[in-house]
Amino acid sequence: MNQEDQREQQAQGEDFSRQAQGGQVGFFAEFWDFLLHNKKWWITPIVIVLLLFGVLVMLSGTAVAPFIYTLF
Repeated sequence: MNQEDQREQQAQGEDFSRQAQGGQVGFFAEFWDFLLHNKKWWITPIVIVLLLFGVLVMLSGTAVAPFIYTLF
């Protein structure tokens, strides 16, 4: 292995160590970062609908259930 390859591996190792030392990022922050960098904006409406559906399912077992059924 030549000296340039060794420098590149060392730089990658330092970058990995720096990222490992950082704090954990939350799910929504990581998802937002994914959307910004990969430009996958078409995923956003799908996630919103799934979240709303999850909220409806959670509320269906509570006293709010009769009011939810009137929506459909």
